[in-house]
Amino acid sequence: MVETNGSSSEPVFLIFGKSGWIGGLVGDLLKQQGANFQFANARLEDRSGVIAELERVKPTHVLNAAGVTGRPNVDWCETHKLETIRSNLLGCITLADVCLERGIHMTYYGTGCIFHYDDVFPQGSGKGFKESDKPNFTGSYYSYVKAMTESLIREFPNVLTLRVRMPIVADLTYPRNFITKIIKYDKVIDIPNSMTVLPELLPLSIEMAKRKLTGIMNFTNPGAISHNEILQLYKDYIDPEFTWSNFTVEEQAKVIVAPRSNNLLDTARIEGEFPELLPIRESLIKYVFEPNAAKREETLAAVKEMRGR
Repeated sequence: MVETNGSSSEPVFLIFGKSGWIGGLVGDLLKQQGANFQFANARLEDRSGVIAELERVKPTHVLNAAGVTGRPNVDWCETHKLETIRSNLLGCITLADVCLERGIHMTYYGTGCIFHYDDVFPQGSGKGFKESDKPNFTGSYYSYVKAMTESLIREFPNVLTLRVRMPIVADLTYPRNFITKIIKYDKVIDIPNSMTVLPELLPLSIEMAKRKLTGIMNFTNPGAISHNEILQLYKDYIDPEFTWSNFTVEEQAKVIVAPRSNNLLDTARIEGEFPELLPIRESLIKYVFEPNAAKREETLAAVKEMRGR
């Protein structure tokens, strides 16, 4: 446990990553909860700027959702390696360090895209990577740096690292949404993966911060779901005329720069904290497909407009 900064018993949150997707969503949640929070303006790699932010806000909890993932995708990191290092490694470690010096708990929204199926963890076996397992996927520079960051930040006793995977929200036109991406593709691979349904899981991350949990947490819904299963749900709930086709990993490799991670993460720890957590398929139906089915015509029109751009 880490002693928190400040004298008030009310949590005070400081969010890094105000212009990012998850940072914005976390801010929205805290606002809805009536929580005491602010967004930071300093860049993570600016140690003096980060210290000034902490002195200004005097947070009890820091939420780090900052970093680069690349536009339009992680292939960007292959040609922007120094920017990736500064933000995703040096910046993250700097923030953890200055928080430790001041006794502040930090939650880091990391990634679970640092593992891939292999002979020890074969696809379809139901055997998932645990929090204690060492990353085995460095096929993309993004994942390579993220794996390095995780290996270093695990030494900080004040940090909770959340392994996010293929994040999903209800807005089927939002470009970062995993479902939005695959309904736009001409072809998709069909591999089961662990995924993170943000409407269900992000509120839990705030509760984890309040509980001052530390170490690594596989931050996904229990189980895995394939691309085809998700697209079938989209067809069943939203667009009966929707069609798609598949290609192999080898065929996919010809249209992307860096390989992608595919894996199943073990969720025993997060289920121990939150036994009510829904399995991935049930969570997708509750938080994504049923809400969109309730306004199907509106959703379908928005998706078709997006796909036509």
